[in-house]
Amino acid sequence: MNDAVTQYLKQQHELGFRTLFLADEAAAPVPAGPAAASAPVSADTSGGKAAALKALYDANQSCAKCALSKTRDKFVFGSGNANARLLFIGEAPGADEDRQGLPFVGKAGQLLTKMIENGMGIPRSDVYIANILKCRPPGNRDPLPGEREACTPVLVEQIRILKPEFICCLGRISGRFLLGLDETFTLKSMRQRFYDFMGAKVCVTYHPSALLQHAEWKKDAWEDLKFLIKAMGLAIPAQFK
Repeated sequence: MNDAVTQYLKQQHELGFRTLFLADEAAAPVPAGPAAASAPVSADTSGGKAAALKALYDANQSCAKCALSKTRDKFVFGSGNANARLLFIGEAPGADEDRQGLPFVGKAGQLLTKMIENGMGIPRSDVYIANILKCRPPGNRDPLPGEREACTPVLVEQIRILKPEFICCLGRISGRFLLGLDETFTLKSMRQRFYDFMGAKVCVTYHPSALLQHAEWKKDAWEDLKFLIKAMGLAIPAQFK
């Protein structure tokens, strides 16, 4: 078994899946699908990571591994700084994201931007943002197991390329999925602690869309951000001290 296959199987095991995707299948060409957005631009001073992300996008933007390829408008790969220390991972694109081909651009995305820029004191362009699913589920329903597994190779490769120091999972679904946890793990039980995944420190907090529906949770979400800010060695913005 060559090194690439060994690494891939190890990554799948870390995700907690019993059904493994073979490396040659994951890299195989996929049938043409609906028109997709052009590859998101990623800042990268060296050019290496950005080029690798572009190649990954090009290889998968016409993916037809699950039924979502028939209902999507755009393939929503991810966007941000290829050299980011911090990666945010949500569940799936919504209607605005599906139209634009970019993650977190609707109302939830606007709140996430405020959390990053106002709450953490860093530009959104300094982080990278992606979702578990790269295509929108009809009616914004929760991702199905088969859909998550179909997108796993792309997400794992994104993480491998980015090599972030920190990953912040947005919502219980994202947290459970990435960490291989079952449904007995509540959001409350996952918050305010770090897990290890592919060399990154992983924390879990509320999804911005949940905060839009439950303003009373924003205080707890702010505590989660402070927990992350401290770990990253950043200063809490003056207006929040």
